[in-house]
Amino acid sequence: MSDERAVLSICITCRDGRETETGTRGGSRLAEVIHAEIGGLAAAGVACRGVKCMSHCKRPCIVSVSQNDKFTYVFGDLDPHKPAHAQALIELVERYNKAPEGFLQRMDRPEFLRANILGRFPPIRSVSPLVLRLDPIVAE
Repeated sequence: MSDERAVLSICITCRDGRETETGTRGGSRLAEVIHAEIGGLAAAGVACRGVKCMSHCKRPCIVSVSQNDKFTYVFGDLDPHKPAHAQALIELVERYNKAPEGFLQRMDRPEFLRANILGRFPPIRSVSPLVLRLDPIVAE
């Protein structure tokens, strides 16, 4: 089944240091906050999924946005107790969906998500001038 929506992946096992106080992991709480905004996410053209560990434990809570043939972005240091972080993700996805190959420069991202980026990865068949081929082109 082909789904042309962007996918927001949320690490549900991230720890934010409030586990004793809340009884749940920060990533799960972040997923709950984002799920509460699901109407806004659906309107922004995004599907959500939980991932059991995204291997960025030093920068929890972690979220990525990706789509076939578009750049993938990874963001950290999201706080499940700040609804503005979930709102920034919705705004990001709206911009991402409109951008060629999903490419967003720093100033194109919501302010909070400018400094919290952990990675930006081009699609395999990118035509972006950022991507330089280092080996001979191999015929498919």
